[in-house]
Amino acid sequence: MSTFNNFGLNIEILKAIKELGFETPTPIQAETIPLLMSSSQDIIATAQTGTGKTAAFGLPAILLVNPNNKNTQTLILCPTRELCVQITRDLISYSKYMKGINVLAVYGGARIDSQIRALKKGAQIVVGTPGRTRDLINRRKLFVENIERVVLDEADEMLTMGFKEELDAILENTPDNKQTLLFSATMSKKVVSITRKYMKKPVEISVARTNVGAENIKHVNYMVQAKDRYEVLKRIADMNPNIYGIVFCRTRRETKEIANKLMHDGYNADAIHGDLSQSQRDEVMGKFRRRSLQVLVATDVAARGLDVNDLTHIINYNLPDDPEVYVHRSGRTGRAGKSGISIAIIHTRDIRKLREIERISGISFSKELVPDGRDICEKRLYALIDKIEKVEVNEEQIGPFLDDIYEKLASFDRENLIKHFVSAEFNRYLSYYKNSRDINISGGKNKRDSREPRDRKSRSERRKSKFATIYINVGARNNLSPNRLMGLINEALDSKDAVIGSIDIMKKFSFFEIEENRKTEIINALNKESFEDVSLSVEISKEMPNKASSTKDDYFKGKRKNKFGRDNKFRSKKGRKNKGSKGKWNKG
Repeated sequence: MSTFNNFGLNIEILKAIKELGFETPTPIQAETIPLLMSSSQDIIATAQTGTGKTAAFGLPAILLVNPNNKNTQTLILCPTRELCVQITRDLISYSKYMKGINVLAVYGGARIDSQIRALKKGAQIVVGTPGRTRDLINRRKLFVENIERVVLDEADEMLTMGFKEELDAILENTPDNKQTLLFSATMSKKVVSITRKYMKKPVEISVARTNVGAENIKHVNYMVQAKDRYEVLKRIADMNPNIYGIVFCRTRRETKEIANKLMHDGYNADAIHGDLSQSQRDEVMGKFRRRSLQVLVATDVAARGLDVNDLTHIINYNLPDDPEVYVHRSGRTGRAGKSGISIAIIHTRDIRKLREIERISGISFSKELVPDGRDICEKRLYALIDKIEKVEVNEEQIGPFLDDIYEKLASFDRENLIKHFVSAEFNRYLSYYKNSRDINISGGKNKRDSREPRDRKSRSERRKSKFATIYINVGARNNLSPNRLMGLINEALDSKDAVIGSIDIMKKFSFFEIEENRKTEIINALNKESFEDVSLSVEISKEMPNKASSTKDDYFKGKRKNKFGRDNKFRSKKGRKNKGSKGKWNKG
């Protein structure tokens, strides 16, 4: 069995990693470290988060540094600030007993002048995000013309995030004889193109996914209607009083909304997303690492580089499109021999994704029913009793108050005292869940109503439905089409169940019909969104537009006045309306 002592690492590094608890090398470390110690060949390593990649490339990089040369010798590129900071912290920990080695993180969202000052002092290893690294190179503050090696960590994610131009600009400034190390969870076409352009006869290393199908991770799915997903999330939190986990959402907007709802409802939660400043992100992550927060809501991009131990739950508020991303998420729990749970909250339309994850990763999901009110109340009640039973009593602190307490409670017998005590702590759950409904569905049917036919409206019935006509300020000029508009509506409502009537796409704006009872919901949702870089403005129209009508104002009963105080109609110089193509009136 290989050990770190077999790799030729010096005594200072071995001492540091022993203090960090490193014992047996992971597969990626066992294959990569010996190769880097004995060769300058380029390496392509297929490995995911949680496999020990940082030590795999970091330990040799530290050992091979010349401490007497203050110039940058190794450049490590990664997609996010969090991962950049995490890698830097790890390398500093590995090299804590080695003198003269400086590791510097450079990333956006932090003051560039302080990073420039640190570069002037000398940093043999620079860890950076592509944007800030390119900026520093262009400013002639970071010199990479003579570096010895480049590490591209999470290469697939950097390309997915649109950093190809930055990577090309950086790599074109580096010497041809450098060593290039590329680490990627997947080998997409974009990643392959990078390897072909910048790497020479690379050695390929592929390691088994250490966190897929592991016996200590339980994979569970709950099937509900899309509108009930937040209710499921609350029930999971209520059912697990000691939860310490991450909730993964698809978008920044959803991340903020879910975190705000949880905090408003009294849960110990917060969010991390791209709109936070670096100091705000550091504050949130500090609280989460200290367990001051129990639930962190995040997107996949924002969660890159978050190295947090002992997570009990990973909750997929949305299943990712890429099965490998689910693998990354679930692998954040069940580490170091501890057990963990990865939960997928799904709808019937997600079954195909679920099966694809099972097929590719070897994971087997257990379909379970969402806990009902009775389950949750019972769990919380016994958790409360266990807490009371195990609480440490400090006689010195409570002693001075006991006589008064005994006097106030003298009228209660043992049975009534217990009832009052439990009710004082427990009434909130009993009140909330006393009439809780069954939100499970099976095969598209609600479990409770499985004997009844599905409530599907026929086309003729849909025509009879009451519709509201909605105006939206984008049209054909903004590349809006009926399909894209329907997609925009479904995404905003987070559902494909909305009944949409007629759609009329005009040049600069459009109209669509939607069920009367969804009009307020869609207006509120779309007014927070943008389309093709246009902030959306959405409001109710009185009726569906006539094809021969000219402007938006014709569809509203109250005509607005223009700046000259006249009716807002558009006329040619001769006073006639300027007729556009296809019988429509053109504003200009």
